[in-house]
Amino acid sequence: MSSPRPLELLAPAKNADFGIEAIHHGADAVYIGGPAFGARSNAGNTVADIERLAREAHRYNARVFATVNTILKDEELEPARKIIWQLYGAGTDAVIIQDMGLLEMDLPPIQLHASTQTDIRTLEKARFLDQVGFSQIVLARELNLMQIQRIAQATSCNLEFFIHGALCVAYSGQCYISHAHTGRSANRGECSQACRLPYDLADQEGNLVAQDKHLLSMKDNDQSANLLALAEAGITSFKIEGRLKDLSYVKNLTAHYRTLLDGILDQHPDRYSRASAGRCTYTFTPQPEKTFNRGSTDYFVNARKGDIGAFDTPAFSGEPLGSVNQLGPNWFELESEAELHNGDGLSYFDPDQELVGVRINTAQRMSKVWRCSPNEMPSDLQVGTTLYRNREQSFERLLEKKSADRRIGVDLRLEETPEGFALCITAEDGISAWATLPQEKAPARDEARALSGLKDNLGKLGNTLYQARQINLALSQAWFLPASAINGLRREAVEQLDAARAVAYQRPARRTPEANPPPYPESALSYLGNVYNQKAHAFYNRHGVSVIESAYEMNQEAGEVSLMITKHCLRYSFNLCPKEVKGIRPDPMTLINGKEKLTLTFDCKKCEMHVVGAMKKRIIPILAA
Repeated sequence: MSSPRPLELLAPAKNADFGIEAIHHGADAVYIGGPAFGARSNAGNTVADIERLAREAHRYNARVFATVNTILKDEELEPARKIIWQLYGAGTDAVIIQDMGLLEMDLPPIQLHASTQTDIRTLEKARFLDQVGFSQIVLARELNLMQIQRIAQATSCNLEFFIHGALCVAYSGQCYISHAHTGRSANRGECSQACRLPYDLADQEGNLVAQDKHLLSMKDNDQSANLLALAEAGITSFKIEGRLKDLSYVKNLTAHYRTLLDGILDQHPDRYSRASAGRCTYTFTPQPEKTFNRGSTDYFVNARKGDIGAFDTPAFSGEPLGSVNQLGPNWFELESEAELHNGDGLSYFDPDQELVGVRINTAQRMSKVWRCSPNEMPSDLQVGTTLYRNREQSFERLLEKKSADRRIGVDLRLEETPEGFALCITAEDGISAWATLPQEKAPARDEARALSGLKDNLGKLGNTLYQARQINLALSQAWFLPASAINGLRREAVEQLDAARAVAYQRPARRTPEANPPPYPESALSYLGNVYNQKAHAFYNRHGVSVIESAYEMNQEAGEVSLMITKHCLRYSFNLCPKEVKGIRPDPMTLINGKEKLTLTFDCKKCEMHVVGAMKKRIIPILAA
């Protein structure tokens, strides 16, 4: 019978402090940007901070993954290699990369994880990355359960999947619209988020199908209901998006998914196991809907659905409260069953359908309505307007304080020795430590009280990582022991356990690639391969690719190509899908934003939409073998 598979909860960390809070709220691993090349231009961190994060994470057997996942210029390869060595020296457990040129360099023996930017949506590509030595690969968010299962059956590396957060409308790594419009490359960590802009949509005759809508903006990913199904399909790492999100988001979402995964682990201990040590308790009830989101969708995990777009606004409107029933000079009344608080943040859509925010100074219950006095009375607020709450003050206040406690279960055993007593403390992960107490043995006058006092004092672990599960007094009789002596013995045993667990922690080993270079699934790479340097070119050439086009960011000659490839289809969204409605042709459509016009073409066989625009084109010459 196979041993239970560890299930890893992987949380985002904007910085080391956020990462530590993610660990304290139940993450088995965190991912964080390194000093440079981390695919988030304003989310870099020093090596010293990552070392501090790793020290805290390793106390719980949790891991730290650093992102070095932009595509790299030739002159950036050596600096990136040095950073990876520095990260390894700081205790980092794995680096997340996109650029295959790094595999042609002298890297430390650190695990390599394939970034979401590597666009892993086929079994063949997943198997290739598995064969060349990646320990963990993040699968495309567009995959369904059956596709995930097929990949799991054909690979041996860990499979990672996004379970929550913002969705890129394009296949990750296959979006060039930001660079085309602004010169800021998504593959270089500088995305300008053109997908969140408002657009008009016109058919082939120029008729408007939609006007001033955020047609490329997706709802947020939420796989809360699919965790067990994903685990059964083969996912072992459950990833929360959000390296730029605030701390309340990280706390709330980590606690939410920790609670759900703990339920699965408790129900199926023969199939799944914990990926790190410790159990969490919280001062709040996790509620994903109370932190930033654009609505929720499980995307394509359970096949295509119609309602996946956040077309009205890319901002956080919040939970619906009710409607305005009366207006005053500096107040409004709101019919709502919800409990409102001073300081709550509300929002509404104005007559132009733009989202407007309102901060409440005071909220007073008056019979069946709330009378709210805002900081500034909106001039366009009308009777009948629906109000939403996108900031609940009382919930945010809970998250501003210490909101979680993570403890590792331990068993304690007090024994007699010829010189006195010894205490053995064993953590839930099997690591033990001893401390001894030279002490004359004197029988206790009150046996029951003495034994009870011993257990109470041995179990006082409140200022440590640990929580007592069992306390065993292996004594021939009840002895008198001063509380100060027992407290000192317990403290020494805990210190020894801390030291033993620190020594015992081992970073996961890097996988060795197959001896014979496996062939890449394709013999030719277009600009979609994101080959940005000569070492990446050499990597693909070594794996059998004979025609290699340079990355979009390097090209020089004008041309028209797909700036974005997406599973999201606007024909489907507006009931114009040829597969769904007889007699409709998959004719091109046009997206319009001001003077900018983008052609939409449709690959109905693959159920894909292409956003087409101008590019520049150049071929890198093939290197000599």
